[in-house]
Amino acid sequence: MKYLTTISLITLLNVTAMAKEIKTEILINAKPEKIWSILTNFDNYPNWNPFIKSIKGEVKVGNKITARIEPPEAKGMTFKPKILTFETNKELKWLGHLLFAGLFDGEHKFELIDNKNGTTTFRQSEKFKGILVPLFKKQLDNNTKKGFEEMNKKLKELAEIK
Repeated sequence: MKYLTTISLITLLNVTAMAKEIKTEILINAKPEKIWSILTNFDNYPNWNPFIKSIKGEVKVGNKITARIEPPEAKGMTFKPKILTFETNKELKWLGHLLFAGLFDGEHKFELIDNKNGTTTFRQSEKFKGILVPLFKKQLDNNTKKGFEEMNKKLKELAEIK
């Protein structure tokens, strides 16, 4: 019994070590509808988005799209995530994998919270899981988080133009 408990504890520690979450948020002086229209105009991403350079394909629940990210001071990558949530003016979420599931998975989420006063809290987050996560922890904490923050700032700038 003691042996099984030790194995269970080691397994739990390994699973925890193979997970990482990044969360960012910014207050935008605009209604969710305006922010959503910018966020979902994927053809315009190359013109303003410093982090997600392109999204191609039909963005609807269950579909796979092609996304290109370029974190600051890091190597960019193209991947094919599956859309999990597409709720107009509220949430867009996808799940992507590096090569195959379990290696390095990312569940990326954009949330728009209507503050009911003409402002919106925009949250961008990603939950990473997989055996390669510990190898990328430093890059995720620095480059990827910085990419989220830069994108958030640009989205705010665009949405607050009168």
